[in-house]
Amino acid sequence: MAIRFEGFEGFECEQAQNLPFRAEEMHFKSNWRPGGRTRALVWFVVSSCLFPNLYAVDLDVIGVTLLQSTTTNLDGSGIRAGQPEADIDTNQPPTFEVDPAAAGVSANLITYKSSLGSSTNYPNLVGGPSWHASQVGGIFYGLSGGIATNLASVDNFEANYFINSVVGGLLAVNDPVVNQSFIDYPVTVPQQQMLDSAYDNYAAKFHTLFVSGAGNAGGVPVSPPSTCYNGISVGAYIDAVNYSSVGPTLDNGRAKPDITAPSNATSFSTPQVSGAAALLLQAGLRGDGGIDTNSASDIRTLKALLLNGAIKPVDWTNGPASPLDARYGAGVLNVFNSYEQLAGGKHGYIVSMSVSTNSPHPPTGAAGTLTALSGWDFNTSSSAAKTNGVNHYYFNVTNASSQALFTATATLVWNRQQNQTDINHLDLFLYDAATSNLIASSASSVDNVEHLFVPQLPQGRYDLQVLKHGGATVTYQETYALAFEFFSVSLNIAPSGTNATITWPIYPAGFVLESATDLASPAVWSTNNPSPLVTNGQNTVTLDASGGSQFFRLSRP
Repeated sequence: MAIRFEGFEGFECEQAQNLPFRAEEMHFKSNWRPGGRTRALVWFVVSSCLFPNLYAVDLDVIGVTLLQSTTTNLDGSGIRAGQPEADIDTNQPPTFEVDPAAAGVSANLITYKSSLGSSTNYPNLVGGPSWHASQVGGIFYGLSGGIATNLASVDNFEANYFINSVVGGLLAVNDPVVNQSFIDYPVTVPQQQMLDSAYDNYAAKFHTLFVSGAGNAGGVPVSPPSTCYNGISVGAYIDAVNYSSVGPTLDNGRAKPDITAPSNATSFSTPQVSGAAALLLQAGLRGDGGIDTNSASDIRTLKALLLNGAIKPVDWTNGPASPLDARYGAGVLNVFNSYEQLAGGKHGYIVSMSVSTNSPHPPTGAAGTLTALSGWDFNTSSSAAKTNGVNHYYFNVTNASSQALFTATATLVWNRQQNQTDINHLDLFLYDAATSNLIASSASSVDNVEHLFVPQLPQGRYDLQVLKHGGATVTYQETYALAFEFFSVSLNIAPSGTNATITWPIYPAGFVLESATDLASPAVWSTNNPSPLVTNGQNTVTLDASGGSQFFRLSRP
C-alpha cells in the first residue's frame, strides 16, 4: 500500500496495512519554523467511502448514554473548545474548516482562524472545507451522535497558525479543551522535545487541556504533539491484535498514550476524549464534584479522572516503572465512571509525614479514614533537600459480604511546570495498613502520571500514599490531582413469577452479564442476554427461568 507525500512518491507504510481502512495519502506542510527550524505537519487522509459507519461513535460503550440518562443537562454547556486542523492540501486558502452542516451544528457556533484572518461565517476567505475536520467536529460536539452537544463556542484553527501564533506565541484564546486530530511525523528527539516544551508551557500558563491523537501506525511510537507531558495522548482501541501508535516516547521512555477510545483511527478516538473532558469540565464548574470548583475543573483533575475511569482490556498490563499500558494507556474511555468519581467528592489526605530520602515509608498508624471509596483530591506534596514528603490516604475497604473482593484503581497526575525541562518526581503506593506490606506501586522516574490497578484485593484497611522525592528537584512543592476507586460489584438474583430478575449496580460501568446452562468444564458463557434497564441506580435484566441458563456472572470488559 503506497502512501503519497507531497513531492514524494511510492513510500510504503506496511504498519498501516493491519488497520481496517485504506490510508490514501499523507500530506506534509512545511511552513512552521519555531526557533528557525522548519517542521512538517502530517495528516492521514482516510477513505470514508470504504466504510460508511467508520466514524460512528458508540455512546453506550464510552459511557455517554448512561451519564446523560443519570444526570441533568450535562452536555458541555458554557464550555469553549478549540479544534486545530491540518491543511489537507497545498491550495490557498488552506483547507482546514469544519462545515457546520456536515458536522451537524449551528453555523454560529464556530469561528475560523488562520494566518489569513478570522471569520464567523461559512464559507469564508480564511480557509476552505475539510471533510476530516467535519467528521472530528461531529464526534466532538455534533448535535446528532456527538458528545459535548451544547458547547458555547468552537475556535477552528488552521494547525500551522495555531502552533506558530497561539502555542508558540503564548497567545491566550480561552479554550480550556483543545482537540488535536493530527500528528507531526517524523521528528527527531530534539524536535519532539521542542514541541513538547511549547505545549507544556502553554498548558501550564493558560490551564489548557490538549487532547491529541497518538498516531495510526501500530507498533510505531506515538507522535507529537500527543507526547507533551501536560496533555492527554489518545490511542484508538480496535482489538487485541490491531492498535494504533504505541509507547514509550522516543525521548525518555515515558508512558504514552494515556487513554484509548473505540475507533479505527486516532483522528476519531481523540474527539471522544475531548468531548468527555468538556462534560467533566462543565460538571466540575457547576459543582457536581463539590464546592471547590477551581480544583474540580483543573486540567490535572480532569486528566486523572478520565484515566482512572477507563476500563482495562483483558490483556492490559503495566509495571512499577511504567504506569500505563504501551498500547492502551490507562484503558478504554468511560466518562460515566470518571463522572461518578468526580461526584464522589474531594477528599484530602489524612496525615502528611516526612521521611529521610530513600528511607522506608510504611503506614503511620493514623486513625482517620476517608469517608468515600470513590473520589478525588487536589493537593500539594512537599519535600526538602534531604527528605521525602508522604501524604497518606486511609481507606476501610469492606462491605456487607465478608467474602467479597475489591478492585482498586488510583491515578496521580501533576504538570511539568512552565519553562522547566524536568519534572518533580512523585510516586504512588498502596500498603496494607494492618501488616505494612506493600501491595502495589507506581514509581516511574520520568512520567508525570502514576497509575495503580489492583484486582482481587482482599477487604481490609489500606494506605494510599503520594510520595514526593526530595533532593535535586524542580521545586520543593508540587500540586497534584489524585483520583481513586475501590469497588466490589454484587450480582443479585430474585424470582419474579416464572422469571428471574437479575440486578447489579450501574457504577462502576463496563460490566457485561454472562450466562451458562451448567458449569461442566469447559463452561460455555454466553453474552446473549437482554440489554439491562436502568432504574434507581441498578441494572436490571429479567429472564425466563425456564430458558436453560442457571448460572450468571459479570465480566469486564
